[in-house]
This record gives sequence, structure tokens and C-alpha cells, in this order.
Amino acid sequence: MEPRNTYKIHEKDQVGEVHIADEVVAIIAGLAATEVEGVCDMAGNITGELVSKLGMKNLSKGVKVEVGEQDVVVDLALNLEYGFSIPEVSATVQDRVKSAIETMTGLTVSEVNIRIAGVNVGENK
Repeated sequence: MEPRNTYKIHEKDQVGEVHIADEVVAIIAGLAATEVEGVCDMAGNITGELVSKLGMKNLSKGVKVEVGEQDVVVDLALNLEYGFSIPEVSATVQDRVKSAIETMTGLTVSEVNIRIAGVNVGENK
């Protein structure tokens, strides 16, 4: 089994160690982003697209995280719904992703970078 990147949460008077995989941070970011109104879905690379077509759900598709000792940089690729303000949706996504990661992991999010990969115009437009 290939070792995954993990980070350790350090706490005073700890009973043991807690390790969280980078992929878990990516999943938190992806879920927080897709909960924002105006976000259609996450954009992924061709490998991610093939994996989802085969029936395996990839919750970190379109998310890249770089976890340092105590901070995180997140890169998201999003597909938005047509008619929503890109700056407003992007700002909301940045706030939600930052809040979700910081609340759930205790790490500081230093950057949430967003790339708009596409716009979903829908079937009945």
C-alpha cells in the first residue's frame, strides 16, 4: 500500500496522536464548495472523470491541497450554474471552504484559489 500524505495534530496534554490524510482535507473542501448555491459541481481531470464514470465516487475531484505544518493552501476547479455572479459565488466558496477546514481540522487556511472551469447552461435554457 502506498503511503499517503498525512499531517499530525499536536495538542498539549494529548492522549495520543491524530493523523489526517491530505485527501480528507480535500474532501472537506470539495463538500463545502459544492454546498454553495451557484456551484454546479467540481471540475476534474480526465482521470477523475473516468473514475466517476466507472461508478466510484471521488469526493476530492477538482481539489488540490498543500498541507504545511499548520496551514493549508487549497486550489479548486469549479463548474458554475449559468446566471450566477462569478465573483459572489467565488467569494462565498472561499469563505465556506476556509471555515469548514479550519473548524474541522484546526489548521489555518492561508489561501483558497478558485479556477472556473466551466458554466452549466442547462438543458432547458
